[in-house]
Amino acid sequence: MTYKRAVDGLAGAIASAMALYHMWVIAFSPPEAVIFRGTHLLFATTLVFLIFPLRARRGASNPGPEDWLAVVLSLWAVGRLFADYDWLVYRMPYVDDPRPMDVVGGWLLVVLILEATRRVIGWALPLTAMAFLGWAWFFGGASNLGLIDQLYLTTEGIFGSTLGVSAGYVVIFVLFGAFMERSGVGRLFMDFALALTGRATGGPGKVAVVSSSLFGSVSGSAVANVMVTGQVTIPLMKRSGFRPAFAAGVESVASTGGQMMPPIMGAAAFVMAEFLQVSYMQVVIWAAIPSLLYYVATFAAVHFEAKRTGLTGLPDSEVPRLRTVITAGWHLSIPLIIIIVGLFGGFSAPLAALVATLACFPAAALRRNSRGNVSFGQFRGALLDGARNTLGIAMACACAGIVIGVIGLTGVGITFTQLVVNMAQQSLLLALLMTMVAGIILGMGMPTTPAYIVMVALLVPALITLGVVEPAAHLFAFYFAILSAITPPVALAVFAASGLAKSDLWASGLAAVKIGAAGFIIPFMFVYQPALLLIGEPSAILVAVVSAIAGALLLAASLHGYLLRPMPMWERIALFVAAMALIVPGLITDGIGILCGGGVVALQILQRRQQGGGVTALQSSRQ
Repeated sequence: MTYKRAVDGLAGAIASAMALYHMWVIAFSPPEAVIFRGTHLLFATTLVFLIFPLRARRGASNPGPEDWLAVVLSLWAVGRLFADYDWLVYRMPYVDDPRPMDVVGGWLLVVLILEATRRVIGWALPLTAMAFLGWAWFFGGASNLGLIDQLYLTTEGIFGSTLGVSAGYVVIFVLFGAFMERSGVGRLFMDFALALTGRATGGPGKVAVVSSSLFGSVSGSAVANVMVTGQVTIPLMKRSGFRPAFAAGVESVASTGGQMMPPIMGAAAFVMAEFLQVSYMQVVIWAAIPSLLYYVATFAAVHFEAKRTGLTGLPDSEVPRLRTVITAGWHLSIPLIIIIVGLFGGFSAPLAALVATLACFPAAALRRNSRGNVSFGQFRGALLDGARNTLGIAMACACAGIVIGVIGLTGVGITFTQLVVNMAQQSLLLALLMTMVAGIILGMGMPTTPAYIVMVALLVPALITLGVVEPAAHLFAFYFAILSAITPPVALAVFAASGLAKSDLWASGLAAVKIGAAGFIIPFMFVYQPALLLIGEPSAILVAVVSAIAGALLLAASLHGYLLRPMPMWERIALFVAAMALIVPGLITDGIGILCGGGVVALQILQRRQQGGGVTALQSSRQ
């Protein structure tokens, strides 16, 4: 057996143990916070150092001596807290000074976390954490012992709530996604989307929207979603006549929205529930209408572009019958039904996800057509995929814990909030624009979860100070941390989709921004109109939802130059004005939107009837 194969086997065993440990903890209640989160961190750092060696040219799962040393040091830095746990529990934080070996272990763990995070997700988040540490050391008045106390010996830093969310929530939902993919449920999503929309105008594009929304709500990763569904949908779109750049844009926008799509959203949604001290189901309820608006606008953009360019749907021979898909694959939906019923039934999100995860392979075994997916190899593969797919989030949450710890110790969050409020000069719109830009910039360099966490610490309090309701402020930050995946110049989802489509990167990025334009406006909508978060009276909610849907549809039509027929520029401008007016809450703006939008729609209907009458008269004269 070669060295690399031996390391692969060891890493696989550790990954399987990590997955099984977290499943066991959810089933039989977790141990105390530091023990649970520390064990989670140890699994993650060990796998990162084994799978991603320092010398990248060695290749994956080929660690050198320095990587083995990092594994040993991380085991020591966390393990010593376990060994001396009674002292850790009974000491008085910030009163009993850390011991010399605590200082060594604390700084060692900080360095190891920064390095492990760099290996998995790049430099952006480690550099951010280092900047905050530098601020604390040189400007924030923090002492060496104070930093160690905060970051290493309490649950206010590395072992804080962000790492707790990764350990308690994220792992099991990522495992659920891996089990679904291995048991064949992912294929069910694609077949269902094909049967539902494949024959429609621009069918392949609509298949991409539907399948990516379904799969993305489970995967929670825009790039992973692109790579799974895009392998099928992008070639389909290109073959049916969509421009390669537009095909890449559709797939990247649809995949990115999966993180905000209930019932299973991205990892940051669980962090949000923790920050707001509400149930995960409450976050799902708040996100329901904004996610609907996002996908309505994306679906409409595909439809109008297909109409404008004269594209049709797929031929019947390439589209499965909906009845056939449901008849052949209904049993594969059992895990989804379990998790939805569990969430709405009041069970904890991790427990519902665990039961649904364990049901994946038994559900696949119910029918002969999916029984081929049921094997020990597939089960083990699901465990490995799930554990490995959590590494980036686990290290990001640990690294974000350093940032949160520094902010809590130095009070820089309060200072930054005051700075934003003063710069905005009591202008909520300016504060929102600053938060939007910050979210996109942060999200360009790091995953959604840490980008959202940093924004919550620095910018969300300023929005709340300016009068934004707390759920809307958090969701605003959450949305823009997500939308960075389709915002050039660093748009990771677009990069992935462009590679599959073999399209120009900038053209794909611009197409994605155009298709997802409504996504950049929706957060402003629910800030000014909390009824879109299902907060308020039913009548107000109904008016807000109908107005917003109309605005999203008109915006997509305006940007793509087609409603009932191709539009000249003045009609596009009129529809854009109508869309903006309908999106801004208020009777006056709604009236302006209805007049502008209704006028264009009435004109187009009248012209179509006249053209239809002209065609009928011409045919009669020929006869």
